[in-house]
Amino acid sequence: MSGHSAHNDQGHSEGSTRLYLSVWVILLLLSAVEVFLGYERLPLHLMLSLLMGLSLIKAAMIIAYFMHLRFERAALVWTLLPMWLIVTCLLFVFFPDSFRVAEFRFPK
Repeated sequence: MSGHSAHNDQGHSEGSTRLYLSVWVILLLLSAVEVFLGYERLPLHLMLSLLMGLSLIKAAMIIAYFMHLRFERAALVWTLLPMWLIVTCLLFVFFPDSFRVAEFRFPK
């Protein structure tokens, strides 16, 4: 009996199986929308913006629910925020390098 009460005192309120299944269904639907958009004839910038936006939503849902950050203390989330900002800044530092690919001539 004391083991059961100690288990409830941890402070974590984790999601149920129904919650995880509903998140999985939402992720599946978002993936289906991304595949559908891949076959549509949309302007390139619009399509890429939509796909990146949907991917960010999916990544946030995966981080929040499947990595259990939604159920963690706020202090843990706030310690991960600077890391996310550093990685984003590094991406913008190295992104201009990708424009050089157009200048390369590949052998035929």
